Amino acid sequence: MIEQDGTKATALQRPVNDDKEAWKKYWQAQGQPWRTESEIDVERQKYLADRQCITPIIEQGIYPFKDIKLNRSDVEWLLATHENGRGPVDLDTGGQWKRDGLDLRGADLRQANLFDLPLARMRGGLTLKESREATDEQRSLAAVHLQEAILYTAQLQGAILTFAQLQNANLYGARLPNADLRMTDLDHATLDYVTFSDQVYGCTCFADIKWGEVNLALVDWGPVTRLGDERVARQEQEHPGTRFPTIRDDQYREAVRANRQLAVVLRAQGLNEEADHFAYRAHMLQRVVLRRQRKFGRYLFSGFLDLLAGYGYRPLRSVIAYLLMAHPQNK
Repeated sequence: MIEQDGTKATALQRPVNDDKEAWKKYWQAQGQPWRTESEIDVERQKYLADRQCITPIIEQGIYPFKDIKLNRSDVEWLLATHENGRGPVDLDTGGQWKRDGLDLRGADLRQANLFDLPLARMRGGLTLKESREATDEQRSLAAVHLQEAILYTAQLQGAILTFAQLQNANLYGARLPNADLRMTDLDHATLDYVTFSDQVYGCTCFADIKWGEVNLALVDWGPVTRLGDERVARQEQEHPGTRFPTIRDDQYREAVRANRQLAVVLRAQGLNEEADHFAYRAHMLQRVVLRRQRKFGRYLFSGFLDLLAGYGYRPLRSVIAYLLMAHPQNK
């Protein structure tokens, strides 16, 4: 087929049945390579579109897809039509970090196949700001249900997954930099080769995760130099003029807790070097808490312990200190 300008038409004819391979080729031609399923029928489209119009009310636990069972075909359609057809958040394109992803708070995605979907900035729980004013029940009602879901290589950068139910979910190779996993239940989840941090988006928030029986041995912890919880706590310094003393103290304590919790889980799995790194970060952040609380005696003593031996995690410092002290005596 030749179009009026003389160029060949690249669009394939829309499949008329459920032939998966035909639909894959069709979506490729439409510039949506992440779509693999046949498009949902008109009646289902109308239903989901009507649900999208529901205004969230945190106090009442009302969200567009609260308790609605969604499958991959539904999510693909929602991504394609997101923000009046703009499509999913594409963080590889400049200027999209401030966009909101799909609002899937409270949705039922148990056992859903979400393999390789572009779910960056997805809302599957309350934001940090919303959580401050919410009750535990309200936080729980907003949590997305992803038990046994397949999230293999899914793009979840910046996703809000607070209180999310991810038991037995498969997150193999998923990308989670800058995501919020606070209070998430990861019992028996597969986290092999998950990316928690990168230089562009920073690191995931880890405070109060329910790790349960999860294997962390195949996670590359090298790029995780500091947790997202610490980044959040230090925002006052990164953005001068923003001062919320009480909230900031809570955030520092949360960052201390996140590092300690992760260190304990890693050590229990024999990952001692990785555990030492986060245990050391916890001590350093605790020193900041002491300074902010004006407990200067303990703050100075903590600093001395850091200088002397890095709280026991930098033993070479003790050797250097000993040599410096012993050297004058040998003259």
